Order: sequence, then structure tokens, then C-alpha cells
Amino acid sequence: MSESPTASHLRFARFSWGLLVYVILVILWGVYLRASGSGDGCGISWPDCGGAFTVSKGAHTKTWIEYAHRASTMLLGFLLLAQIVWAWRVFPRRHAVKFALGAALFFTLLESWIGRHLVVNDLVAFSQAPERVWWFAGHQVNTLLLAGAFALAAWWGEGKATLKLRGQGPFAFLAVAGIVAFLGLTVTGAISALGDTLYPPESHLQVMEQALLPTANLVMRARPLHPYTAVVVAMFLSLVAGLFQHLRPSPQTRRFAYGIWFMLSLQMVLGLLNIGLLAPLWMQVLHTAAADVLWICLVLLCASGLAVGVRQVEVEHIPAAVLNGARATVKDYVDLTKPRVISLLLFTTLAAMFIAAKGWPGDSFWHGLWLLIATGSGLYAAAGASNAINMVCERDLDVRMERTASRPTVTEKIHPRAALWFAFGLEGFSFALLWFSSNLLAATLALAGLVVYVIVYTLLLKRRTWSNIVIGGAAGAFPPLVGYAAVAGELTPLAWMLFALIFVWTPVHFWALAILIKDDYAKAGVPMLPVVKGERHTVIQIAVYAVFTVAFSFVPVLMGVGWVYTLAAVVLNLVLLRGCARLYRQIDRPRASSLFHYSMIYLALLFLAMAVDKSVLA
Repeated sequence: MSESPTASHLRFARFSWGLLVYVILVILWGVYLRASGSGDGCGISWPDCGGAFTVSKGAHTKTWIEYAHRASTMLLGFLLLAQIVWAWRVFPRRHAVKFALGAALFFTLLESWIGRHLVVNDLVAFSQAPERVWWFAGHQVNTLLLAGAFALAAWWGEGKATLKLRGQGPFAFLAVAGIVAFLGLTVTGAISALGDTLYPPESHLQVMEQALLPTANLVMRARPLHPYTAVVVAMFLSLVAGLFQHLRPSPQTRRFAYGIWFMLSLQMVLGLLNIGLLAPLWMQVLHTAAADVLWICLVLLCASGLAVGVRQVEVEHIPAAVLNGARATVKDYVDLTKPRVISLLLFTTLAAMFIAAKGWPGDSFWHGLWLLIATGSGLYAAAGASNAINMVCERDLDVRMERTASRPTVTEKIHPRAALWFAFGLEGFSFALLWFSSNLLAATLALAGLVVYVIVYTLLLKRRTWSNIVIGGAAGAFPPLVGYAAVAGELTPLAWMLFALIFVWTPVHFWALAILIKDDYAKAGVPMLPVVKGERHTVIQIAVYAVFTVAFSFVPVLMGVGWVYTLAAVVLNLVLLRGCARLYRQIDRPRASSLFHYSMIYLALLFLAMAVDKSVLA
């Protein structure tokens, strides 16, 4: 549990936060040192500078830059020793602050040793020695671990509850996986930054071309990896932040989760600017500063989410008598994935593969069959993982709704922790299978669909606004992108057209269902459109999005799709508009149900017609 800090503890904490800021400034000066090529300013002597511990006024600018870095690092060491003595006097034996400072001392000594190795072996400035890559990457990782240790010392110094790893289950896994993923991203970032120093880019295309040269070294080959790794890691960290914020709620986890989301957004903007501006020195420093703040937010999110005394949100349960003897079956785990919901997503995925290939996907029948099975399985696993996480996050809603009260997470046939482990396993399997069987783009798109569904729709929008499905429904538009990318290895305008079609179709489909289960949503307190605005307003919105759907469905005709699709689109759209008109004239359950079920047939036949058109008439 957290403890009430004394005045001396608060003074210590303020000093520790200040010291953390100083550590980050030292790190940023190190970035400037590397990016300016000043790492050899003191030669290969260490810890002195060129054989002396002082620098003359007429010394070269590079010498002053390197000397300032060494002096600031040395000062950090003295400040850390003072902090350790202070902590030893004001905190009891085995206090978490002492553990954090012990780690900080270790990483400080390790930092000095790595720095010495780099200098003495002349692995600085513009050295292209192969071993420099790994020493420099280790140097970058160690600086983050050092900053994290100082952040924990300040956090626990304020009296915040300390870590408890035992019994945390999937949450400990999330924390460790998030930290490892960030450190892995740091390695790719270090290689990219080293490449910017050694081989100043003229364009991003040049960087890609250099990576493909037969004579390319490790830095050249790995340099383009960072932006793509950043996208994957950013989505995973978004998921980590969302699950901690929702399932381990506290003011601290909420604050750091929103901090992570904000910093991830900022980092993506800075990363794109860094690429577009060809990595100028000031941008490299700014990009690293944002990364350090993001890292601190992640460390403190995990520390607060795994703190002693923090427990998962309790929700209203089914009476215990109902649960006596309940055991999970294979069917229960299948139910976690919502197979009926996934069936249409799977169909659009497979249809998009035929559309992309303009026929049978793959180089041969067996290769195409393997690609269809692997991509379909990977998409199902990713969608099933998102549905399982959704069930865990919405137990408090599901228990109040007749339609969802029998879900295995509500009846506790499957414990929420087991459901999370199951979901993580499915997503890991999905990502690996899609990457292995097709390409990284397909795997990334499947993960993106999961993140949009869990974070954007389930956690951020569903409980807050009636427009939840308009924005969050984009999750259901990712499957055709996955299928298209699995075959083509890229996303053409037609692929994005498929995404857009499902995006505008989703409100028509979902709001027809929402009318049918309006009372359930009202009982659970979910602000779906029929509950908030009424049925008449909902039907008008359905009509508006139906018109958008019709308009978007004819855009592929302008992109070269033939007469089979065109004829099918005309007929299917006429029936869709007729169903909307019938519901507008008289709002009742039979007509809403008819429109809901037809909307699924509509989308399936539209994708089938395009697949046939592109396959037969191409």
C-alpha cells in the first residue's frame, strides 16, 4: 500500500525529480555529442581529456563538447552518491527507493564502462567499425534503464505503493513485454541514428536503396527498420496503456496512460518530420527528448499498475449458485472469439485476396491454398483476440445485458486473466503467422485492427459518445486491407476503397442492430444512438450512411472494375435503399431485423462480385 510521506521524504522526492531532469539533459547532450561527430574530442584517453583533466581556452569546439559531456556525467555520479546517502538516512531498511538507487548506481557504473570502451577503442565520431553498432545500441538502452531507475526512486520517494509482481498474471506480462518492446525499439533507433551520423541521407529513398546494396553493412541494412518497428511498438504500447488504465484504474494509471497516448502521437509526428527533414541535429535531440518522456510514462504506468494494493475492477457477478461446478470447455474459448461476428470479416479478407491477385492468389494452386489458409487463420486469430479482450473489458456492461449475460467471462467459466492470456496468445500467433506466411504489412494491419477495436472503440468511445461506431467501426474495415496486403505486399487505392466502403457501411449495419437491442443498451448505460437520440433520429442517420455506402460502392467502377460488379452493385444498392425506406416509413423490429440481416448479405455479395469481376474478367 502507499504510505504517507514525511517532510523529509517529500524533499528527497523533489530532489530526485530534479535529478531525473538532469539525467535527461545529460542524455540529450550525449545525443548532440554523437550527432555533431564530437565523440573523439578528447582523443582515446579516458577519463582525462587528451592527457589532462582541464581544457585550455583555445581547444577545439569538439573538445569542449566532449569535455562538457564527461564533466556532466561525472557530476551525475557525485549527485547520485549524495542521493544514496540521503536515502540511507531517511528511508527504512529494504525500502523500494534503496532498490531503485542501487539499480541507478549499477547503470551509472555500466554507463561509464561502456563510454570508456567506446572512447578507448575509438568507436566514436565517424568510426564505421562493425562492433560500434552493438556497443552504441547497448549504450542507448542503458541510458533508458538509468533514467527509469531515477524515475522510480522519485516515484517511490513520494510514498507511492511499490511493485508486486507475484500473482499479477497477464499484467506482469504486459509490463515486461511493453518495456522489452520499447528497449527493442531503442536498439533500432540507435542504429538509425548512427546511420544518420555516418551516412547523412539525401532522401529516404536513398536510405532504402543503400539498404538493398550487396555491399551494405549492418547499419545500412538495418537503418530503415526503425520507422516500421516504431509503428508496431506504438500500437502495442497503446494496448498496454489502455488495458492498465481500464483494468487497473487509478488516477496514476489514467494519467500515465493518457501521457503515453499523447507522447506516442507526438513521437509519430516527430518521426515523420525527422525523416522528411533528413534528420537534422536539432530534430534528433527533440525526437530523443520525447522518447525519454514516453519511456518515463511507461515505467511509471507499470509501477503504478503493478503496485501493492491495486486490484482489477470488480463487477456485478452472476449468483454463485449458478457458477458452482462451472468449467471452461473448448466451446467457451471459441465463444470468446465471437465466431459469428468474425465470419463476415473473414469473408471480406479472403475476397480481397482474390481481388488483389486478380485471380487465384499465389504462384501455384498449393501456394495459393496455403496463403488463403494462413491469412484467414491469422485474421481470425487477431479478430478473436480483440473480441476476447473486449469481453474482459466489458464484463460490467455484459452482466447487465440479456444478450451478453451468458458470455463465459460473465459467468466466470473463463476467468478474466485466463481470457487475457488466451487473447495474448492468439495475437502473438496471428502476428507471427501473417508475417511468416505473407509479409510484415499484413501482420501490422491485423494488429492495427485489434488496437482500433480495443482502444478506440471499446475503451475510449463506447461508453462516452453515440458516435462510437462511426469512428470505432473502422476496426471492421481492416480485414480486407490484411487480405490485400498479404497478396500484393502493398496497399493500392483500390485496397483503401475497400476499407472506406466498409467504414461507411458499418453504421447502417450496426444501428439497425442497435434498434433491436436498444433496451439492453439502455439498461447497461451504453450511449448508443437509439438510446441517446431516439429511433427516428437513428433511422435518419442510417439513411444518410446508406447514401454514402451507395456512393462509395460505385467508386470501384471508376477504378476499372467491370460489368459484373457494376450490375451487382446496382441491384444490391436498390435493395439496400428499399430496406432503409421501409424502416423510415415504419420503425419496428421486423423491418430493423430485415435491414440488419440484409446488410451482411449486401457486403458479402458486393465483395464476392468484385472478386469474380477481377478474377474472371481481368
